[in-house]
Amino acid sequence: MSRTTLSRRHIDLVNGPLAKNIILYALPIIATGMLQLLFNAADLVVVGRWCGSVSVAAVGATGAVINLTVTLFIGLSVGVGVAVATGLGARDHEKVSETVHTAVPVALIGGVVLTALGVIITMPLLKLMATPEDVIDLSALYMKIYFTGMPASLLYNYGAAVLRADGDTRRPLIFLSSAGALNVVLNVIFVTVFDLDVAGVALATSASQYFSAVLVLSALIREQGPIRFEWKKMRISRGALVQIVRIGLPAGLQGAMFSISNTIIQSSLNSFGSVAMAGCAAASNIEGFSYVAMNAFNQCAMNFVGQNYGARRYDRVKKVARLCVLDVVLTGLLVGWTVYALGRPLLGIYITDSEAAIAYGLIRMRYISTVHWLNGLHDTMTGVLRGLGSSFVPMLVTVVGVCVTRIIWIYTIFQMPRFHSLEMLYIVYPISWIITSAMLFVCYLVLAKKKLAD
Repeated sequence: MSRTTLSRRHIDLVNGPLAKNIILYALPIIATGMLQLLFNAADLVVVGRWCGSVSVAAVGATGAVINLTVTLFIGLSVGVGVAVATGLGARDHEKVSETVHTAVPVALIGGVVLTALGVIITMPLLKLMATPEDVIDLSALYMKIYFTGMPASLLYNYGAAVLRADGDTRRPLIFLSSAGALNVVLNVIFVTVFDLDVAGVALATSASQYFSAVLVLSALIREQGPIRFEWKKMRISRGALVQIVRIGLPAGLQGAMFSISNTIIQSSLNSFGSVAMAGCAAASNIEGFSYVAMNAFNQCAMNFVGQNYGARRYDRVKKVARLCVLDVVLTGLLVGWTVYALGRPLLGIYITDSEAAIAYGLIRMRYISTVHWLNGLHDTMTGVLRGLGSSFVPMLVTVVGVCVTRIIWIYTIFQMPRFHSLEMLYIVYPISWIITSAMLFVCYLVLAKKKLAD
């Protein structure tokens, strides 16, 4: 495919109606995110129905630890996407090609490192988080198997970032749809036929990740434009790596710091026992569906801003920021309140043996789902700033606004006997989102005045 003629699967990010193209671009990302969540949702649903709430708690307890260890490397995919988007906008095809051929080996090397790291630190981290004795062995087993899929996970995320930066959000959706279907089938087979419990769902997830990685790499090999991947050209280019790291490392560190604060919150939650953990795990997974619906506009903001900034279309950059903020707030309100209204039946899909666990899940949803749009606003403003080439600023703001706020809250107010409750644990989420969104908005105004002057 030539760059002069875009195929139907590509959306022109620099020309055409922005409002329509943002929605068209976002919808496949939303669907892709939903399917990616189904990987974990399928794990929870299968173990919940065939293995019980303790297994649900075991899988749920791994989320914060997994995010803590993988976000730094996944964050580099942000750098890949921004580098490709700005290169395409500036028509610097050599730079784009170097980025693609650097991204693949970085993904594979990072995945191997993550696999080794995950196996080594799994049990120490779970113990540090005070994971209950009836859960910890199952959680450790799940995590060790899950981490074997890290090379494939990084390769898929880096490859999908390249395709999205090129305006193609459909093929990542198709690839993840196929992998998601495989994951569900393998989940049921491994748990119901081979009686592997949490080990079975971990194996299914790992296998499906390798399948999606093969699909995305094959797509890049078949490309004809500057994002085409050729094995003989694969090497780590210093210039491309520097740009990827300059944008991606702060994004990864931001995610890692975010995960540290969430790990501390998970540790506090663990003190309420495995029943509360099961309810929280199910509610958190359900909330994830509203999060990915909003996070699509983070991707929109980052790639639309990146290409238009590279093309010096500053008027469109400002309009992209306004439209993405409006879209994410409306999406967050709609999806968040729908999830909350359907909370009990949705939680019942995950948990079939404990009304108490469902009640705990409803407490979380009351304090988070109803104001989840604030989280989307924070993420979208971060995407706008990254698209403008500024990754350190949103990292610093998020560390202060989200991470520091939550850590201070946990170790001060939450420790007071009168405030030591799940309600006071969960309310720190919206408080931190409000503080962070306000600071990011101010940063955007300052940066726009500097970089987008006509």
